[in-house]
Amino acid sequence: MDNNLLHTEKILADRKTFFLDLKENARGKVVKITEDVGGNRDTIMVPAEILGDFIAALTDIKATSDDV
Repeated sequence: MDNNLLHTEKILADRKTFFLDLKENARGKVVKITEDVGGNRDTIMVPAEILGDFIAALTDIKATSDDV
């Protein structure tokens, strides 16, 4: 078990799986977003202090995609 893991979410989408993990280390909290496609993984890290901006940007993108 990852001692730094505070919370995790899993999203299944077609042939992809997304893992969203809230973690904490000496530098603070971060959200690790991992995409798994057939065993191939790509990961990005989003510092918790900009999570609001990240979510706002995703919300804007969703709103735009709903309008198209």
